[in-house]
Amino acid sequence: MTDWRAVAWGALVFLVVAAFGTAIPVVGQIGAGLLGGAVAGYLAGGGLGNGAYHGLLAGSVTGVAYTVLFALLGSVFGLAGAGPLGGLVGGAGVFLLGFVVTLVFAIDSAIAGAVGGVLAE
Repeated sequence: MTDWRAVAWGALVFLVVAAFGTAIPVVGQIGAGLLGGAVAGYLAGGGLGNGAYHGLLAGSVTGVAYTVLFALLGSVFGLAGAGPLGGLVGGAGVFLLGFVVTLVFAIDSAIAGAVGGVLAE
């Protein structure tokens, strides 16, 4: 059964660390995913599989939140710069890139969640 409290805490840690991690573009975001996933896995406990599952959920929730936010921003800026069709193209492009980012966030968070789940035992 999913421990949504653990997922929420993991996603929150992920978002906070990622906000400060923008100073170091790649390392900050990957580090945020690892830390958020580890928190979710540790709080959920239950070993390797359960920790990985909760870390995966925390990373996915954060990736979806990022994707929606940046797709909306891409649509607004595309609309302002290129007319009505620019908003659609800008938002769709960012949404596609966001899908890839969500996968990356989910994978590293799942790995860290597995470690956190093992450490909780």
